[in-house]
Amino acid sequence: MTITRRGFLVASAGLAAMPVLRATAAPLPREADIVVIGAGAAGIAAARRIVATGRKVVVMEAASQIGGRCITDSTTFEVPFDRGARWMHNPDTNPMIRLARSVGLDVLPAPTGQKMRIGRRNARAGETEQFLAALVRANRAIDDASRAKLDTSCASVLPKDLGDWAGAAEFMLGAGFAGKDLKELSAIDKGRAQDRNAAIACRQGLGTLITKLGEQAPVALSTPASRVAWNNRDVSVETPAGKIAARAVIVTVSTNVLTSGAIKFTPDIPKRTLDAASKLGLGSYDRIVLQLPGNPLGLSRDDILIEQSNSTRTALMFANIGGSSLCSIDVGGAFGRDLSEQGEKAMAAFAREWITKLFGSEAAAAVGKTSATRWNASPYVMGAMSAAAPGGQLSRRILSEPIGNVFLAGEATHETLWGTVDGAWESGERAADAALRKIGALKQEPADVPTQSTKKRRVPRR
Repeated sequence: MTITRRGFLVASAGLAAMPVLRATAAPLPREADIVVIGAGAAGIAAARRIVATGRKVVVMEAASQIGGRCITDSTTFEVPFDRGARWMHNPDTNPMIRLARSVGLDVLPAPTGQKMRIGRRNARAGETEQFLAALVRANRAIDDASRAKLDTSCASVLPKDLGDWAGAAEFMLGAGFAGKDLKELSAIDKGRAQDRNAAIACRQGLGTLITKLGEQAPVALSTPASRVAWNNRDVSVETPAGKIAARAVIVTVSTNVLTSGAIKFTPDIPKRTLDAASKLGLGSYDRIVLQLPGNPLGLSRDDILIEQSNSTRTALMFANIGGSSLCSIDVGGAFGRDLSEQGEKAMAAFAREWITKLFGSEAAAAVGKTSATRWNASPYVMGAMSAAAPGGQLSRRILSEPIGNVFLAGEATHETLWGTVDGAWESGERAADAALRKIGALKQEPADVPTQSTKKRRVPRR
């Protein structure tokens, strides 16, 4: 048995490339068939789908780059690393993998190296088996609770006798999986999440992939949408560069951005929709990336390391990324959120403290340059992945319901692949199809047309 982060836890490629519109490079179009707000995975998937039908689409992106929560940093260190989403899943059905190859990028199974640390030593084989057994028991208890009529928190159903493995199990199933501690996480939502074990990496970075795929859609960068005026016939999207008139709009912003009021809607979008978004608030998940030249930790390429911990004040390490000297220390949940609020200096200090605890002060002294993500402080994202509060799982379906000619997309709208780039991509394609049908560009189709997530669904554990 192995410990991995993965285990714990159709746009045409032949389209002609279209330009990225920058605010200073060309006038913003004044009309389109469909406007897409947000150039993350969902927005790019939606735009490509629309372009493939020959309809006019414009993607409005508030940030200065394509990617949303998929950003590959190629400048801070000598090698690229993903600041946000890192993996794709479901290689048999995921169209992104085929698209990655079609644009010349390399995709490969995620590495399987793994280690558990107990104090300053590696866990023995028997201890690893004990942890895995505790993890299976905890996961089974959550799965059983997910089939009940009434929802509850994941924490409330955990076995009480996990002993020394309780902290690590809670971290891997909660903060490490969804960016929230188990007491804040719906058992039904987690139980219905599709398994994400078959992880696939893009060697050049997942952010690089989304950016590359975005080259086939007209994107206006640094152009935030400030207001959407909508009815059942047309929409008007206001930006600092002017208004765009369209027949429909697809909104792919995160649930935290949607509920923040950063984009005004006239008339207001229904309270039912905002309530659903509020129950799907984003968890906290950040990376502290360190240079550790000379491999002072003695870990292998792309090793994943966790520790036996008596609390959720812990982390996960992804070591020697791509064979480089970079190590990512990932923090999440309430502890990660509090740490992120203190800033990058405090995050780097924790990373050194954590390495000292597990490998000694000499290893910590070898740390060179550092960098840390702070997704909660990003004004155009405001967090990591959506995670339903207890009682909130049905909110995902509510959030995907059309509102006149306004359509919402993003990982939060996917009932089984939430929290993944796969779910975001599929939701974008689904919203594009709905918007195209709304404006008469596609024929009406049955609601049960198979998608990537329904072709191969999770079989509940018994």
